[in-house]
Amino acid sequence: MKPKVLVYSKLPEEVLEYVQEHCETSSFNAPDNTDGSPFTEALKEAEGLLGAGLKVDAAFLDRAPHLKIVSNISVGYDNLNIPEISQRGIMATNTPGVLNDTVADTIFGLLVATARRMPVLDRYVRNGQWKDSREDALFGIDVHHKTLGIIGLGGIGEKIVQRARFGFDMDIIYHNRSRNPKLEEQYGAVYRTLDELLAEADFVCLMTPLTPETRGMIGEREFKLMKKTAVFVNGSRGATVDEEALIEALRSGTIWAAGLDVYVQEPLPDNHPLMSLDNAVLLPHIGSATHETRLEMAWTAARNLVAGLEGKTPPNLIQA
Repeated sequence: MKPKVLVYSKLPEEVLEYVQEHCETSSFNAPDNTDGSPFTEALKEAEGLLGAGLKVDAAFLDRAPHLKIVSNISVGYDNLNIPEISQRGIMATNTPGVLNDTVADTIFGLLVATARRMPVLDRYVRNGQWKDSREDALFGIDVHHKTLGIIGLGGIGEKIVQRARFGFDMDIIYHNRSRNPKLEEQYGAVYRTLDELLAEADFVCLMTPLTPETRGMIGEREFKLMKKTAVFVNGSRGATVDEEALIEALRSGTIWAAGLDVYVQEPLPDNHPLMSLDNAVLLPHIGSATHETRLEMAWTAARNLVAGLEGKTPPNLIQA
């Protein structure tokens, strides 16, 4: 008998067919986790979960007594309580590596768009304001030959550094849980304490995972350490930043601008204060969203799932 799997994110047709070949599959576009819902009833017999963003904690796991594996279609897994999952002998997997270049493209593009005020200039042209001359108020700031300070130097961070160093001749400083001698040699990256990095960088790029240690790590104090000409870019998770402190820093001119792909609340509410700030460039958490990369992420997650249910060690097993 095939193992029972709940799919709670939309999959490409060919990936869904692969999962269906190996598993008895039930699909839920918007899983309702309340008592008595079809999803919760199906969860009682489920051996595998496949999707992105679903919060899996102790209360959730209490409803899934037969669960063997949770396959996350994401490199981040802050939605998963890994210690609790592992304690119950359940496997958890993610999709690292396949999205590094794609996310780095997005984050560096966001950095450039923010520095050169591209969304504001796009509106300037579309609104018929472009006449004979360009006002100084429309000018941006250079990216090339500036200093990039990157916080969190994982796989995506390394790809951002590669683009900055070899594409824009930027100096690289970084802060990480541990030193990375290989990247220091390869890219001329220089390690800094967090405070040193914030004070020195022209562009501060936050790429850390969300953990208890990184939650709210950039707040009022940290923004005040940055240059008034600094551009802050967040490609990690919204909760790594004190959003109210960021809004105040942008309003008051404590920093020059911010480019964001992640937020505390997603989707961003229509009346959110960030919406009214011309020195904030906002993307809809779309870092890995290309057709090619999302397909590869789905395949990776599906293969992780099937391997785990076949009694093999999944290629991307998350260690507690």
